[in-house]
Amino acid sequence: MKPSAETRIRVRYAETDQMGVVYYANYLVWMEVGRVELCRACGFNYRDMEQDDGVLLAVAEANCRYSSPARFDDEVIVKTWIEEAGGRMVKFAYEMRLAADDRKLATGFTRHIFLTRELRPTRLPPKYFSMFGIDARRTAAPISTGTAHSACPTP
Repeated sequence: MKPSAETRIRVRYAETDQMGVVYYANYLVWMEVGRVELCRACGFNYRDMEQDDGVLLAVAEANCRYSSPARFDDEVIVKTWIEEAGGRMVKFAYEMRLAADDRKLATGFTRHIFLTRELRPTRLPPKYFSMFGIDARRTAAPISTGTAHSACPTP
């Protein structure tokens, strides 16, 4: 099962554009909020991974497909899960829906590479494998974590 988490965000007026809808780049910000909350739900704090282990998650690719607009004061549910994970990279997937009627607003993904503080590629420390849904025996290449979604595995 894929580790997943849901985060609720209230659209602020500052996040809308002249047309009264959420400015497109804000969906990428919401993806980051979802990603950080997913890490917490999986049993670790992303900040601690950077500070204590010197491992950074650099965005290598980002994608967002917009389906329907959100507006000021709408409540948005950001569902985040780990689509693929390996010892060197992780792919997070996202779905944003309007809380009021479950209308799909956008879907997307971000692909991240693990880096050292010196911005050199590195491997994810084994202590995080279970939190990312990684089988320790299969860390050479990214692996799919399955198709079902669940709460994050406990470390």
